[in-house]
Amino acid sequence: MRRPRPAFTLIELLVVVSIIALLLAILLPSLKNARNQAKGVLCLTHLRQLSHGWHMYADENSDICIPGRYAKEPGGKSNPDNWYEIGNGMKYRPRWVATMGKQVGIFAFNQPKTSEDRQDYASPVYACPMVPEWTDERNAAYGYNHQFLGNARKTSGQFHNFPVNRSRIRSFAGTVLAADCLGTAAGVAANERVPYQNDGTDMAAKGNHGWTLDPPRLTATSDRGTGDPGSPRTAVDPRHQEKTNVIFCDGHGEVITPEALGYRIRPSGAFADVDGDPEQPTNRLFSGTQEDDDPPDLPT
Repeated sequence: MRRPRPAFTLIELLVVVSIIALLLAILLPSLKNARNQAKGVLCLTHLRQLSHGWHMYADENSDICIPGRYAKEPGGKSNPDNWYEIGNGMKYRPRWVATMGKQVGIFAFNQPKTSEDRQDYASPVYACPMVPEWTDERNAAYGYNHQFLGNARKTSGQFHNFPVNRSRIRSFAGTVLAADCLGTAAGVAANERVPYQNDGTDMAAKGNHGWTLDPPRLTATSDRGTGDPGSPRTAVDPRHQEKTNVIFCDGHGEVITPEALGYRIRPSGAFADVDGDPEQPTNRLFSGTQEDDDPPDLPT
């Protein structure tokens, strides 16, 4: 005669389910953190890959640093003086990162166009894995320290700060080249920011004009943001567990807080701009001189 098999009681089953649920609740945040850490490592790898092109460009161009973006000459897209070779074709006024990518053979676009001011980056190396949809070349994930390294915008026919010779930089290891960028949304209160807009121009949108990275301390006479009147400032984006991926001019990368880079954040979440903040921002890691220099004044 067979004995009946012992079975779980309802209470025992509920206890097992509860234990499994508890274990999942404990493990899921750890798994999420691990995924985010992996994305951060991949992001920094992207920046390192592209950064090698910065020195290569200077080597080929009489020690001149890459401009943030080439100046707009008369005639716009119809003027060949506004077209530049980026490795697999001509492009209308490419941003710094596409020019840098040309040097290392990581091309920004499958088909660069002279008729387009804004294209989406095709290579995944140009996108941060934490914000993979930020692919618009204007509203990009990575911003360049252009105010100190090569601001080729023009006012009254004069460059804002271009050309800049690489040899003026006193410490490559102590000068920011590029970093994760929040765009002009950095200059508005956190509760006023809106989601990323591909092809958009909303100053409050995350990533808006993200290809430019303003230094921590600006002045009343310096450039800022998009360069348009009334533009908020840009700043780093602490999208990697409250820290930012940064690449320095010597090619080394760091994961660092905005405050350690010299930025100061107001209680509203907006990044400090010029005056009126208890703790002054500092440009020591952006200036290239290891000093808290003012960013260059706009031409008059």
